[in-house]
Amino acid sequence: MTNFRIGEAAELLGISADTLRRWVDGGRLPAGRDEHGHRVIDGADLAGFARERAAEVEGLEGSSARNRLRGIVTAVVKDTVMAQVDIQAGPFRIVSLMSREAADELDLQVGSVAVAVIKSTTVVVERADKQTK
Repeated sequence: MTNFRIGEAAELLGISADTLRRWVDGGRLPAGRDEHGHRVIDGADLAGFARERAAEVEGLEGSSARNRLRGIVTAVVKDTVMAQVDIQAGPFRIVSLMSREAADELDLQVGSVAVAVIKSTTVVVERADKQTK
């Protein structure tokens, strides 16, 4: 069984540790204590909670894409035909190549909020605990 400390769980959910503590204190997410008295959240409970939160995201109806990362536009580079748009979604940098026409129609500018919607037949999954930092 995998348990996550409050800070780890908050990072996985993309929220602050203080917000997660308030949710735990309010009974929104169950937590226990480890052998040192620190609050921990069971991995299965955290996964279920993350699924419920994801289901609350607007726009899931009418689209087969389920991978959505909301962030801030950090760069827009356009030429006559194409545009490269960089989005910082939490700790993740997403780079999208699109037509210049699409970027213009969306009025994508540095500092605006955008959602990267990802639909892919190939997704590489790595175990985070097996990587070296």
